[in-house]
Amino acid sequence: MVKIRLRRVGAKNRPSYRLVIADSRAPRDGAFINIIGHYDPLTSPETVVINEEEALKWLKQGAQPTATVARLLSKAGIMDKFKTVKEKT
Repeated sequence: MVKIRLRRVGAKNRPSYRLVIADSRAPRDGAFINIIGHYDPLTSPETVVINEEEALKWLKQGAQPTATVARLLSKAGIMDKFKTVKEKT
């Protein structure tokens, strides 16, 4: 199964994350298919940058977001757009 999940990057005690498309069997910081954005929880407010077109493309193809990524996608309004597209078909 393909998942949309976070990949940790950054220094020790200074995490930042990339939103990646990866096989569910791959390790957290291992092989991935594509990078669709990044997330920095240490800024105030937290920084989230997501390529909306890529995210919607992968969601339409059946990629499953993790709980944290689903929260970030909802915050960016992408999950709402996906639900409306999904209801139309």
